Amino acid sequence: MPSTNTITSLPEIDLVMEQSMQAFLTYKKVHATDRAAFLERIAFEIEALGEVLIRTTQEETNLPEARLLGERGRTTMQLRMFSKMLLEGSWVEASIDHAIPDKVPAKPDIRKMLVPSGPVVVFGASNFPYAYSTAGGDTASALAGGCTVVVKAHPAHIKTSSLIATAISNAIEFCKMPKHTFQHVAGTSFEIGKALVQNSHTSAVGFTGSFSGGRALYDYAAVRPKPIPVFSEMGSTNPVLLLTDALAQQAETIAAQYAGSITLGVGQFCTNPGLLIAVASEGLEKFKITLSNAINQVAPAKMLHEGILKAYEINRSKALATNGVTAISNENIANENFATPIIALVTGNGFLKNENLKEEVFGPYAMLVECADMEELKKVWNTVSGQLTTSIMGTDKDFENNPDLIEMATMIAGRVLLNGVPTGVEVCASMVHGGPYPATTDSRFTAVGINAVKRWVRPVCYQNCPDHLLPDALKEQNPLQIKRMIDGNPYQ
Repeated sequence: MPSTNTITSLPEIDLVMEQSMQAFLTYKKVHATDRAAFLERIAFEIEALGEVLIRTTQEETNLPEARLLGERGRTTMQLRMFSKMLLEGSWVEASIDHAIPDKVPAKPDIRKMLVPSGPVVVFGASNFPYAYSTAGGDTASALAGGCTVVVKAHPAHIKTSSLIATAISNAIEFCKMPKHTFQHVAGTSFEIGKALVQNSHTSAVGFTGSFSGGRALYDYAAVRPKPIPVFSEMGSTNPVLLLTDALAQQAETIAAQYAGSITLGVGQFCTNPGLLIAVASEGLEKFKITLSNAINQVAPAKMLHEGILKAYEINRSKALATNGVTAISNENIANENFATPIIALVTGNGFLKNENLKEEVFGPYAMLVECADMEELKKVWNTVSGQLTTSIMGTDKDFENNPDLIEMATMIAGRVLLNGVPTGVEVCASMVHGGPYPATTDSRFTAVGINAVKRWVRPVCYQNCPDHLLPDALKEQNPLQIKRMIDGNPYQ
């Protein structure tokens, strides 16, 4: 059975984190091949849960079977991806600078690599019960990096989280890992999260959720006697530029493409395109009509849970009540227990005057900002910097007329898309799922792909250390056969 705890007092949290630290002292020394086998076994145990897992999650989240099957596949794929990363080995970024005794002053022998930071606390996400929760990317990357993990389960899908915790516990037993390599904490009190972040054994925190939640954890960590990094993904409006020539040529096609992206998964993706920006034109008028008709044909649907639906209704109503904002689709939005997709419209000037319009409305909602000219469009775009993604729909003519757009985009977001939709995040080494604040608390790192492991490790160098005392990756005859940088030459 999983190490599942309902925390009611601070001493219990202290015990969980003490156990995590004691396990870390052993787990960090576990050979990379054994950690790789452990991750593979977790993937196997999750798959072995079969229909029980899928049905349980459907009951808790309202997500359809096809979506859950795909997300489960992504989750096990991530675990196996990190397993392969461990076997390849170069992720530790080992580098060796040999001594030069004849240099004045003499150059010492210096060798560097990444090492695990310590116990990691992961907060499960509400909108991805598998891929961003108990055994999701944060947990998988932290375990791969040699860190122990304490997961704070999301209360919206606690049964799902407990099942997956069981799978991880089974893998721990099968692979003979330290007993408390992974621990599962359940509870709804904000004090539990605060205590986990502020415990002296916690070395780093992973979070995916609201801005208020992510910022609170970040602040808790900052006031510790010894501050620690908090890697919070806190939402994004993912602005999209709809350029004039592209709309003149493909207004209907682009509208259909974005109607699907806005309403995908009832709009419950962190990369949902919530802000569309364009210059007034005939093409834009055609786009508005097509998008409105397409959205009106999308049936209202259940969101993940009542709390998310309530927040959607509040935030959507707040935006639509703003002076100058109108709904151009589904004007009759009342629908008990279901989320109705909405497209709102505002002028560029109206958007710039109202700070609250920059806030994310999590759900099947997007605001179209109609600008007077390109100068106003760029001004609107620049005021919403700090995004996970930004997309540009344009032709060669559009980019020739506006050669500065790509460079501007890199200042706004972590992922820049051309002529596509932001929903759908490919898990690969080149993916960046992060962005300038407030999209994430640290834009130097990504939550997706193998580079996610770098959040949980830190560099250490060894100076004039005898070869037999060095970690395997830094020994002269490298037992791991990993790629290394030697004397400034990459991967000798």
